[in-house]
Amino acid sequence: MEKNSLYETLEEVRKVNPLVHNITNVVVTNFTANGLLALGASPVMAYAAEEVADMAKIASSLVLNIGTLNPQTVDSMIIAGKAANESGVPVIFDPVGAGATRYRTETAQRIMNEVKVSVIRGNAAEIANVVGEEWEIKGVDAGDAKGNIIELAITSAQKLNGLVVITGKEDVVSDGKTTYVVSNGHPILTKVTGTGCLLTSVIGAFAGVEKDLLQASVAALTYYGIAAEKAAAKTVEMGPGSFQIEFLNQLALVSSDDIISHASFKKFNR
Repeated sequence: MEKNSLYETLEEVRKVNPLVHNITNVVVTNFTANGLLALGASPVMAYAAEEVADMAKIASSLVLNIGTLNPQTVDSMIIAGKAANESGVPVIFDPVGAGATRYRTETAQRIMNEVKVSVIRGNAAEIANVVGEEWEIKGVDAGDAKGNIIELAITSAQKLNGLVVITGKEDVVSDGKTTYVVSNGHPILTKVTGTGCLLTSVIGAFAGVEKDLLQASVAALTYYGIAAEKAAAKTVEMGPGSFQIEFLNQLALVSSDDIISHASFKKFNR
């Protein structure tokens, strides 16, 4: 994968303005919408069971996020997911907190069983719990990884027959055969609520314009990580509040030249 393919995908997102249908959690809705707008995508948040199928069918991608669960929203996710599948719309799933409670784990597994998910994005603990691997989790956040993230990504992708993105200090993307490790990003991302959830929706935007989901995901991760690096450099003395605002700015400002200069990724070879 070449760097020029990554910035070409970014340019395509900004040209096409893909409609990203988000059924996400109440904590992050505003931040997610603003982040997608800054990128150049078009966000919509539709939750009612009466309309989600229609919305999913006309969207460029569908993002499902179980951060704040209730039975009605889960039912809407299933309806929207099946409609997206019927229309060939990629589905990106964020199993927030899978493993923290039985309900979360069972809900994540239900979605994976009833909907054909194109990309699943989570931390190591969340992905492990979706596929039935042992991994520590506290609340909806994973602690330090205590296993081989790359092998977990590969194994999970093979089990799920889809693309797996595991994010952390480094991000791993695998379809079970080909695997990339992305090193862009900054630790302050963990100090702002919703940055992981927004990343899932950004992957949705890229997947909405690029059929090669491996390329779409690597492009989204490098772009997002570079925006974080640039924002952190400008607000290093100010703290997470200033970072959050500058991060939205940088999501709009990251250029093709930034991708060429700062993208840090490598193909994993066993």
